Formats: sequence, structure tokens, C-alpha cells
Amino acid sequence: MEDLFEKRKKMIEELVNDELYVPMKIKELAIFLNVAKEDRGELERVLNALLSEGKIMVTKKGKYMKPDNSQVVGVFESHPSGFGFVSIEGEEDDVFIPAKYTAGALHHDKVQIVITCEKIQGRRREGKVIKVLEHGTKQIVGYYQKSKSYGFVRPDNQHFLKDIYIPSCDDCGAVTGHKVVVDITHFGDDTHKPEGRIVQIIGHVNDPGTDIMSVVAAYNIPVDFPKEVMDSLISIPDSVDSKAAAGRVDFRNLQTVTIDGEDAKDLDDAISLSKEKDRYILGVHIADVSNYVTENSPLDKEALLRGTSVYLVDRVIPMLPHKLSNGICSLNQGVDRLALSCVMEIDFKGNIVGHRICESVINVDRRMSYTSVKKILVDNDEQEKEEYAELVDMFRLMEELSALLRSRRANRGSIDFDFPESKIILDEKGKPVDIKPYERNVATRIIEDFMLAANETVAEDFFWQELPFVYRTHDDPDPEKIRSLATFINNFGYSIHTGQDTIHPKELQKLLASIQDSPEEPLISRLTLRSMKRAQYSTECTGHFGLSAKYYCHFTSPIRRYPDLQIHRIIKENLHGGMSERRIEHYNRILPEVAKNSSLMERRADDAERETDKLKKVEYMSSRTGNVYDGVISGVTAYGFYVELPNTVEGMVHINTLDDDYYIFDEAHYELYGEVSHNTYKLGQQITIEVTGTDKLMKTIDFEVVRKD
Repeated sequence: MEDLFEKRKKMIEELVNDELYVPMKIKELAIFLNVAKEDRGELERVLNALLSEGKIMVTKKGKYMKPDNSQVVGVFESHPSGFGFVSIEGEEDDVFIPAKYTAGALHHDKVQIVITCEKIQGRRREGKVIKVLEHGTKQIVGYYQKSKSYGFVRPDNQHFLKDIYIPSCDDCGAVTGHKVVVDITHFGDDTHKPEGRIVQIIGHVNDPGTDIMSVVAAYNIPVDFPKEVMDSLISIPDSVDSKAAAGRVDFRNLQTVTIDGEDAKDLDDAISLSKEKDRYILGVHIADVSNYVTENSPLDKEALLRGTSVYLVDRVIPMLPHKLSNGICSLNQGVDRLALSCVMEIDFKGNIVGHRICESVINVDRRMSYTSVKKILVDNDEQEKEEYAELVDMFRLMEELSALLRSRRANRGSIDFDFPESKIILDEKGKPVDIKPYERNVATRIIEDFMLAANETVAEDFFWQELPFVYRTHDDPDPEKIRSLATFINNFGYSIHTGQDTIHPKELQKLLASIQDSPEEPLISRLTLRSMKRAQYSTECTGHFGLSAKYYCHFTSPIRRYPDLQIHRIIKENLHGGMSERRIEHYNRILPEVAKNSSLMERRADDAERETDKLKKVEYMSSRTGNVYDGVISGVTAYGFYVELPNTVEGMVHINTLDDDYYIFDEAHYELYGEVSHNTYKLGQQITIEVTGTDKLMKTIDFEVVRKD
């Protein structure tokens, strides 16, 4: 049957490319090709496959013909204002689609478009949707509102612009106020709303936890582990016995600590450090998760599916069940644990001059927190120093080596963005009671520096062995974005040196150093970050631009990241006598998909984490309407500007509330200026605002400017 399908595809492709071919509708094609009525559904499937591959196109009148060069296929991303963008595989820039040319396309639909305007200076390409080839969103999470004989679901995803009609027979017993999951049964058109059926009631909008679980459902993040995964845990031990430790390097006599946040439960990295005559001996000991999660086991398949643990504001959705992540794989204090160790010899200039990667068994002396280590090293807290007296010298040594490693990275051009993350404090009912920036300190930097050293060392080792591997890569920035950044910072008296199409990370590092503690620092730091590409996983070692590193991988967190677990497996296999040609072929076959899936799952987790933070920030500010705060303008658009408060909450001042003048958006300078008063609102400007409202469904916070007389 599939052979016939492929034959028809080839036949139609050849037909439409024939010079004598006249565009035909599907009925005309069926007659021309002598396709029976009962086979026309199959013919439509063939045509849709060819459309999806870009090998044919369809006109507005439904006639199939040879594609012209201006017609392309991509994925539609809608904007709440009605317009959208189409991203095309293999191309850097997307295509802008005006609202009147979306042809009813919905968020994440696969569409065929025609380019109507090529890229010109300062403006992206424009196009219009010719045909929706495949609907990308099959399920929606939203707010249910019931009428007498039917209901509607208002999607949480503001990119999905249409309410979904729910017949009463498909409402699953939902009532107004329920957050629900909907399967879309009909996608609607210009005159009809999409239609669906409710398949899950998450809870009432006012119930604690419903908001977070709505985000989890919207991103299709699996929460519960399948029965076969849980059943497989029965054979996994709770402790390490002598048989499991046999043949491993015994590091149990080394003074070893873990340093994590106070509430961390999955401790997957431990540190040992000593100083010899002319070098430091740094041991980074990582939980040997691959000893328990074997290739193609139910645990492994589920971990690959999840890709990463997801750290939401009120919960962690782990990649591995708690028996592993908080138990036998967690490097808990005072118990034997299996590890994969990277022991590095580092000279007094911070150069890694030798290393050893080995299977080991360790026993952590103390479970430390970032706060405790900071108290010892920075606050010189006598009580803390007495509590951990036997470790104080090692912590001082860690601080010393950490500074050396950071200085060495800085010298080669590594870029350090130090934006404060949000720490949202919730009460027992999940209500936010405080929001503050989560600041890095000396202890967090020590761990960062040591983990980076191990990740680079392992990546370089396996690069030169020319074995299949998963690297963490960060491509060079887009030259056009760097040119735009260079033009903008000139307004503030700063400059960066760029080559014809490249920039060295050291230039951006120098820029960030030069703006430190200046009023424009937040603005230029953000724009610099936005000019860079997103890091991802790859089987090619193309380097890490942000770290200015030739070799880099993720080796240090196999409890919560699948790429780390995957490369542990490769490392261990190589330690046990090397890899056969058959296994090399095996890894070459599977690793591209592992890298791709891991990058996608990482992005999903990041988006979900941001979404839940946004939810709780809106909830927190909803009880603070009327409060006045000082903040900094963090974004400027044609319809207003965003203001970030010291606690990292961001809200918007809409342009229609600026009633003292008519304001014009100057895109080149990221500012709004008054036509009469010449008053300006620009990025980085200090400003006083009043909270005027919040919208929990839209997840927005509204501010107004407080003018000082």
C-alpha cells in the first residue's frame, strides 16, 4: 500500500513539473489520473504529503501546481494582536504575516506561505498564508464557562486566539470556573469557532495548585510515572554494598562535601580539594546514575521522554522517580554512593594540566548549603566556623581556586551575565507572600566554577578520542543583531569591535565590564543577551560562544538532565575496554535524536518555569493595587513600556495612560518621546510607578507613571 502511495507521489510530482501541465483541482486530478471515487481520500493524502514537503503548491482557488520559489512551508506562531510569524526550518529569520493574511491559521499550524516582501534594511520578510497544511495544536488548557446548552473554553495560551465551543454532551460535567483540558475536534474557519470536548478537569480556578497544574498540562509535562517504570524500581537497592563498590577507585577517605541550596534533595555533585607542592587536586564526583538506569530500560525510556527535571515555583517534576533522585543516586551525607569522578590537576595559574576520569565510590562528609559556606567565607561567622571547623581550610582553598579558574575564563573572553533570578516565597496554600531576587554568592560561584571545569575537561577528552558524544554548544551571534547592538550602544558612548561577520566574546565581555554600575547597565546587558543565540545540545563539537570554550558538555547533573546521563553511559563503556565499531555505529545513530529531543525538552521546561513564575508574580501584585514603587524601564514598544521592580516583578505602562502628551516610538533609540513636551521614556531610565491592576488569565500587571510635581 505504501509503495502505491510513493508511486502516486512521484507521478504527481512529475506531472506538475511538466511544461504542458495546467493547474487542476483535486477532482480534475482524480479524473486525469483515473482515480476511483473511493480512492480520492488517498489522493488527498498524497497531495497533502507533497504540499508538506514543498514539492507542490496550491492556489487560492484550490488548484495544484508546481511550486514557485516564493512559496515556502513553515510553522505559524500567532501573536495575541492577530498577526503572526512563520519560522522555516534551516533559516535564521522568520517571516512576518499581517493579521489580514493569516488565512485562519492557528498557533503552531504547519502552513504554506507566499513571500510578498523580501527582507530590507531594518525590516524582516513579509508573507501571507496560502494554506494550512497541518494543525499543530490538538489540545488546549483553558477556563470553562457554561451556558444552558453548551459552553466555551477560553484558552490559557494567549497565542490561541479563539474560544473553543463545547457541546453539552462533551463537557465532562465541568462547571463555570473549572480549568480544563480540551481535545480539539474541529478547528473552525473564518465564520465558525473551533469545537472540542473536555477530557480532563484540572480543578476550580480558585483551588490551590490548579494554576500550576494548568501550566503543567498546557506544556504536556508528564507528572506520574508509568506502572512499568515504578515496577522496575523494586530491583534497585537502597544502599551500596561491597559487591557494587568492587573494582572502583575508593575515594571514601577523601574529605568530600556537597554544596547546594537549603531545600535541594537531589544532590548529584560532590567536591574534594587538596593542595600539593605545585598544584591543586580538584575532584568533581558525580552520581553514577547510569549504574541504575540502563540503556533501553523502562527508566531510561521515560527519562529520555522527559529530558529534564522541571523546577516549578511550588514543586519539582523529576526526570527520575524519587527512589533514585532523592535516594540511591543522591550523594547524601554519611553513606556510600557510586560516582563517576573527574579528578583534575590544576596549576597556580588556573590551567588544567592533567586529569583522570574514573568510576568511584565516595562517602560525603558534610552536606553544606550555599548560605553556610557564605557565612564562613564572607561573613566570618564564628558559630558557623565552629560547626564546620574541620572543613574551613578546604573552603578557603575552594575560594582561592575558584577565583583562579574564573580569572582564567575571563582572560579568554568568557561572558558572565549576572541577572538576579526570582525567589518566590509561598505559604502552605501556595499563595505568594514575598518575591525577592535570588542573588549569587561566593558559594554558588565556587560550584559553578568547578562544574564548568569538569564539563570542559570531559568534553575535550572525548573530542580528541573521536568518539560519539553529546556536546553543549552555543553558536556565534547573528552578525545583523550584533551590528544593531553596536549601533545602539553608540548612543551611550560605548563601542564594540566586530569583524566582517564575526565578533569575539571578549568584546562583549569588555562591554559588560565597561557598563558595570552605570544607569544603562540593565538595558545594555539585556540587549546584549538578546543578541545572542540559544545554547543547545549537539553531536558536533562547535564550541560555546558565551563561555569562549572550544570544548563543552553537560556532565555534572545526570539526575536531572538526560544528556548528562547519556554521556555517562558512553564514558563508562569506554572505561570498560573501549567501544566496538558496532557500538560506535549505534551511538552515531541514536545521539542526534537524543540531542534534539533534549534541547526541545529543556526549552519546554524553561518556558513552563517562566510561566509559573509569571503566574505567582501576578497573584502577588494583585493584592498590592495602589502601591507605589521605584523601578527601571526594561522594555519599550510602540504601545507602551515595561518597568521592572527591584524584586524582579515586571509590569507595563500602556501608552494610553500617558495623557500629558502625544508620544511617538523611536525604535532606533528604544524610547518614547513627547511630541510637544519632548519628555522621554527610554530603556534603563529610573521611574516611579503605581500598580493599577492585574489580569490573572492574561498574566499581566498594569502600572501607571507617578509624576513628581
